[in-house]
Amino acid sequence: MQTHENTTIATPPPSSFSMTDSAAARINRLKQEDGRANARFRVSVKGGGCSGFQYEYALDNAAPSEGDTIIAHHGAEVIIDDVSLGVIKGSMLDYAEDLASAGFEIKNPNATASCGCGNSFSVKL
Repeated sequence: MQTHENTTIATPPPSSFSMTDSAAARINRLKQEDGRANARFRVSVKGGGCSGFQYEYALDNAAPSEGDTIIAHHGAEVIIDDVSLGVIKGSMLDYAEDLASAGFEIKNPNATASCGCGNSFSVKL
């Protein structure tokens, strides 16, 4: 457990969520380019999208909320709220670049279907 500004933050077990070196490097670069060295990368799951749920990403300066989980890797920190973590538990955040595209993606073993864009998915609840 970590405590930030009177808020207790759960430290996740290693298998709950992880990020690749590539994702950590990209988050650190975004923080540097944006001039917000203390920002964290927030990952959340919202209802919607063509498959039922969709991932949302944001660079966030807000203090973590009660129930948020913080995952740190190579100086990059990802915040995930407890509801979203329940849907993406066991997943890995990656950042990939190729000639056609570049972006973050979540490799989610809980997803039962996903759309072509990779940002929308469904799970069996």
